[in-house]
Amino acid sequence: MVFFLIIIGILLLVFLVAVIKLDTFISFVLVCLLVGVTGGLTMGQSMDAIEAGIGNTLSSLVLILGFGAMLGKLVATSGAADQITNTLVDLFGVKNIQIALIITGFIVGIPMFYTVGFVILVPLVIAIATTTKLPLLYVGLPMLASLSVTHGFLPPHPAPTAISEIYGADLGLTLIYGIIAGIPAILTAKFLLSGVMKRIQPKPLQEFVVERDDRYTVPPMSTSISIALLPVILIGGASVLNTFVIENPIISAIGNPSIAMLISVLAAIYFLGIRTGRTLSDVTKALSESIASIAGVLLIIAGAGAFKQIMVATEISEEIGQLLGSMDLSPLLLAWIIAALIRVCVGSATVAGLTAASIIMPVVASSDVSPELLVLATGAGSITFSHINDGGFWLFKEYFNVTIKETLMSWTLMETSVSIVGLIVVLLLNLIV
Repeated sequence: MVFFLIIIGILLLVFLVAVIKLDTFISFVLVCLLVGVTGGLTMGQSMDAIEAGIGNTLSSLVLILGFGAMLGKLVATSGAADQITNTLVDLFGVKNIQIALIITGFIVGIPMFYTVGFVILVPLVIAIATTTKLPLLYVGLPMLASLSVTHGFLPPHPAPTAISEIYGADLGLTLIYGIIAGIPAILTAKFLLSGVMKRIQPKPLQEFVVERDDRYTVPPMSTSISIALLPVILIGGASVLNTFVIENPIISAIGNPSIAMLISVLAAIYFLGIRTGRTLSDVTKALSESIASIAGVLLIIAGAGAFKQIMVATEISEEIGQLLGSMDLSPLLLAWIIAALIRVCVGSATVAGLTAASIIMPVVASSDVSPELLVLATGAGSITFSHINDGGFWLFKEYFNVTIKETLMSWTLMETSVSIVGLIVVLLLNLIV
């Protein structure tokens, strides 16, 4: 009965989101009400659980995600992303252009939401490919692999941050392990798909080629990369110092994700805003626009939080935990499989990761598996096999002007290889940590 309710709930979610195209947040609420009522709750109790789940989930994430959106907007509009890309290309040269763009995707992808990073960096990739006469996918696909890794594996991105909260994982350690798992995944995608990247020869649409705005001063490379990486330095650095050197309350405070993001945004306001010639009014307008851009993401996360709470209130999660705990299968593998199945059905990596985390959550308490590795396994599963129900699939198809078949042969293979290699590295890390 317990799995029947979950299967019905997930199938209904897939139907509402993928077939009817109903708003994801509304779909989550309807599914939560169905699972709650059929699971023994009254309509009022179900709604109370939904409200509690939304509140508990967003209370710890709004600051991080809000500040993350602000930082990403300033990195993009100031020209810092352009500066990082162009400097690395000059440094590495045409021969190592892929490595330069992999590093760019990783650096820019950390503070920036995936879609924003994609829209900002792909026109630069198109310009570089045009200038160097290299195949477009050869230049661009490894960079997109970097963006996918930051999106699926690394805080402060929405899904990894929210999944960390569900599992009770340490964000600093999740970030460190995520970087360790992400690098082999990116490099595997680069070498595995080298033939495809040269064989497919797309001609990008001219309207996606952007020109730099010369009205403001572009921040220097040192400033651009320092601000882009500041959240990583503060969160990851504090975690390393507290773990391996000495635990200090001041270091812990600076490494708190919300405080680290606040410090980073304040630094960006000055160094990427005021210092580049923008007025405070200009910067404030950009910050306001960034907040509006994440409203949909926040609602999706809120819906997943409601789903988690419904499972707790109906005691479905406890029963699932007991059933999964009795299976002779690694929780890491279970998390990946469930997230991958939901990803294939629904399309959204965020929905897949958070829904899978809600289902796997009871296993955390009864397992000795690192919650940080469980975050990464869930995140890896959530980005596998992107196809026609994923917005990223169409974003890639339209920007690179390729056919659906060519998108499946390049984009989908890239996402899947990153996912599988990421899982393999996580399983290896589990033998050590």
